[in-house]
Amino acid sequence: MAEREDDLYRTALLYYVQGESMDAIAHQLGVSRSTVSRHIKLARDTGVVRITLTHPRGAHSALEDILQRRFGVNAHVVTMKDAVSDVGRLDRVARVAASVLGEAVQDGTMLGIAWGTTIAAVTAHLQSKPVNGVTLVQLNGAANDRTTGIDYVSNIMSRFAQAYDAESLLFPVPAFFDYAETREALWRERSIARVREMQLQCGLAVFGVGSVAGGLPSHVYSSGYLDDEARAELSRDHVVGDVCTVLLRQDGSWADIALNTRASGPTPLQLRRIPRRLGVVAGVGKARALVAALRAQVMTDLVVDEKTARVALDLSQ
Repeated sequence: MAEREDDLYRTALLYYVQGESMDAIAHQLGVSRSTVSRHIKLARDTGVVRITLTHPRGAHSALEDILQRRFGVNAHVVTMKDAVSDVGRLDRVARVAASVLGEAVQDGTMLGIAWGTTIAAVTAHLQSKPVNGVTLVQLNGAANDRTTGIDYVSNIMSRFAQAYDAESLLFPVPAFFDYAETREALWRERSIARVREMQLQCGLAVFGVGSVAGGLPSHVYSSGYLDDEARAELSRDHVVGDVCTVLLRQDGSWADIALNTRASGPTPLQLRRIPRRLGVVAGVGKARALVAALRAQVMTDLVVDEKTARVALDLSQ
């Protein structure tokens, strides 16, 4: 393995630092061009190479400036052609989000993670980073009456743990409780109270924004977490989406939505206690939910595709 890592390092040094072509590297190292290509990719995937971008002062795009002024959020707007599919849009946004997150994670970081379709996409682009003492905390429950959600969430958490050599703290509760009284009783259990306390001690959080309708289906609304009666209740309460399973209206209000008394995730007020909060959003179907999240002030940082950002800004006027 040491020899292989040395080969990766030598290839990466020649390619990224010395600017040699793949053909020149292949000739110099006595290997094929395809081997050089594989080594370059593996060097990035394993963290031998970590590519970072430093945003020059004043280099924000007009959209990023508007989002900053209107909502006080540090935005990273991902440009792409409008014709890109929802799947492709999510993948490109997830790639940028993984890079932003990798820069934010440092020694001793306690990272709160809200599972979902978007964050699952982010995990595909995480790069290994040599940091120590990182702890991962699951922010919202995942069980429903069909599944415990353990496999789904564990897969997401394990990818983060592998990238940052981190310990994971799971939150073994339903995404939505059947009764508010059950949630209040469980919140008093010491094992659950400990996880909830750790959630609020996080210095960094990452989450997607769920949307009730449109585009790629949000996991909460497509995987049996809400029955027909609950969905009807969402419509009556004018819910457009959620963050960490806490439901939001487009104006950012949430406190008087009845279903939130049964939600497992931290409220916007509780999220705001976390110093840095990265929201990841892709697809115009989530534009209304993004407006709701921005108005609820749950994000300090945002990664979003350009088309969705433009639609969200139009909706927020």
